[in-house]
Amino acid sequence: MIEKPEVLQDVVIKFAGDSGDGMQLTGNQFTNNTALLGIDLATFPDFPAEIRAPIGTLPGVSGYQLRFSSDRVYTPGDECDVLVAMNAAALKVNLSALKKGGKIIVNEDGFDSKNLRLANYPDGVNPLEDHSLDNYDVIKMDVTKMTREALKDFTMGTKEKDRAKNMFVLGFLYWMYNRDMNNTVDFLKEKFGKKPDILDSNIKVLQAGYNYGDTTETFTSRYTVEKAKMEPGTYRSIMGNQALAYGLIAASDRSGLPLFLGSYPITPASDILHELSRYKTFGVKTFQAEDEIAAIATAIGASYGGALGVTTTSGPGMALKGEAMGLAVMLEIPLVICNVQRGGPSTGLPTKTEQSDLLQAYYGRNGECPMPVISASTPSDCFSAAYEAVRIAVQHMTPVILLTDGYIANGAEPWKFPQSSELQPIEVKFKTELGHGEEKFQPYLRDEKLVRPWVVPGTAGMEHRIGGLEKQNITGNISYEAANHQLMVKIRQEKVDKIASYIPEQKLDSGPDSGDVLVIGWGSTYGSIKSACAELQKQGHKVSHAHLRYVRPFPSNLGDIIKNFKHVLIPEINNGQLIKIIRDVYFVDAKGYNKIMGVPITKGEMLEAIKKLL
Repeated sequence: MIEKPEVLQDVVIKFAGDSGDGMQLTGNQFTNNTALLGIDLATFPDFPAEIRAPIGTLPGVSGYQLRFSSDRVYTPGDECDVLVAMNAAALKVNLSALKKGGKIIVNEDGFDSKNLRLANYPDGVNPLEDHSLDNYDVIKMDVTKMTREALKDFTMGTKEKDRAKNMFVLGFLYWMYNRDMNNTVDFLKEKFGKKPDILDSNIKVLQAGYNYGDTTETFTSRYTVEKAKMEPGTYRSIMGNQALAYGLIAASDRSGLPLFLGSYPITPASDILHELSRYKTFGVKTFQAEDEIAAIATAIGASYGGALGVTTTSGPGMALKGEAMGLAVMLEIPLVICNVQRGGPSTGLPTKTEQSDLLQAYYGRNGECPMPVISASTPSDCFSAAYEAVRIAVQHMTPVILLTDGYIANGAEPWKFPQSSELQPIEVKFKTELGHGEEKFQPYLRDEKLVRPWVVPGTAGMEHRIGGLEKQNITGNISYEAANHQLMVKIRQEKVDKIASYIPEQKLDSGPDSGDVLVIGWGSTYGSIKSACAELQKQGHKVSHAHLRYVRPFPSNLGDIIKNFKHVLIPEINNGQLIKIIRDVYFVDAKGYNKIMGVPITKGEMLEAIKKLL
């Protein structure tokens, strides 16, 4: 007899299988189900690098890690409590990340001789039979056989039936964690409403997986996780690319500027294009260009025409867009360039995360070409970061680079979304007539921010020259004069530097105002730094955490904060990029912690790095 469900505080599950096994869909559905219950969560989708890796091989393994808890969580977890392995390759790739004594749910059909050979197990070795998993709680299920049995009355081919295997596993997990399945049934109805055979087969297999747990006497344990203690409000589960798209739409609405996205598909940024294309009712225009250069060129044209021009890409696309970014700097018009970073160089690790493009954002263009750089820290933070990038672009007449990465772009977390009335309006001023005492329009006559006026083409009396050649100060005429070029270079740099006076001062995320170690982070290292610092602070250590949104220019008080600590640690998912800039600007002997494996820094790794300085 099954006892009352055991209450757990924190669970980490990793779904793993072939790309065709639907692990991303399974993970997403379990995530949405978790979010609806008000349980805090963090996710880490782990895509294979090869689009069509051979079935059953190690490079073809697709994973989705989900951590859910009754406490606040900031990372998807260092180790897994449960591993769902649909085949031998999935087990081999992910076993090292499973806690000793953890549960392994395996599809026995994925451990036949062919799958074992493809996963590079020696002949005659089967981990399900050689006692190598004795330290784990192994739940063996012939998912393939039971899926086909559930669909024996359906007139579908075996291949089509097998596509529903992930629903069997999902149904079983819903039973194990005492969940309702209605949200997944509703999702299936929406997705396959016009394909009744596929809809009915998926629901049938989902229910079969649930019933398998409910009726098989082998399983005597069920679990539940209580609702998290979170700030009251309305929440939804949000992924980083979604949040970024919504931030751009909100900024478009609050600025009164029509949103235009010129983009070329590239992993992991493509979903921003897909998401924005769904919102034509908000006046959003999306254009899939023939290449990266055309994409940014159309966005520059849109901005010149008085719209909010945006382009999205990843590192290789940033390299191609470099010349056009320089054009936008020379034109001094608003533009938002979203770079969802991935492993590099070249094609590198296209589906893996990295913070590898900060120096590219700072310096990766010809000539003296300064641009503000904004960074998002979590999936939900992509909304605010995008909104702020737009504000800076239109109020300071400059292109802005917004940095996210694959980890936060594809990760998900609960988001207490703001109401439109809670968002500060973004004031936009177009110049439509000559000012007092102004005899003729001077396109490079600047205000106190060193910002030149924004003029919509066709405005009477406001005609002026544009282009990539150097402009004469004030008049905007083409100028090859040496002294003028130096003056304009200095002005463009000073304009970016002055933005520091119009952004918030840096605040500590946690910890005392002075102490032994200051951990400075940016981007997706936020969760692991926050978790590690919180643990050390509870132990009485004088450790503090500052996380940067504004990476260029830095907040005006950052240097004063740094001076209050004996040691500065800068963790990055790269070979040391922010640390070079911090050392250069503040002359501080900062220490780095660098991980370049295509995966996030864990809390445990962060703890060890900080302890070395303590």
